[in-house]
Amino acid sequence: MEPEEIRLSPMPKTWILDLDGTLVVHDGPFIMGKDEFLPGAKEFLESIPDRDMIILLTARLEYEKAHTLRFLKENHVRYDHIIFGAGEGERIMINDNKPDGLVTAYAVSTKRDRFCRTRFVTDQNLGTIYD
Repeated sequence: MEPEEIRLSPMPKTWILDLDGTLVVHDGPFIMGKDEFLPGAKEFLESIPDRDMIILLTARLEYEKAHTLRFLKENHVRYDHIIFGAGEGERIMINDNKPDGLVTAYAVSTKRDRFCRTRFVTDQNLGTIYD
């Protein structure tokens, strides 16, 4: 079930985002002839602070790489890394919590072809910024 809200610390984050069915219409290039963002997805990507890292994951294969990268570039999508050929099954993230109790891993599963409806809210009272 998709949570309504997740409270996050003000510390820099790493966003790991799936592409098909999460940010863009699933199988868009093959059904529609081109990729298309899901409503709200592009605006969400644009709202991620520059200090945060964005990692895109996709099960798309090598032959889909050129048109995928072109779509991202044409739409001015900022990302730090993109991983092609990621498995089609579950994606599992394992991370340790901070000593102050800050939870450092969240997973949000959405319905296919409906952009995430979870609100991510920065809570200044969470976490300790380490210099």
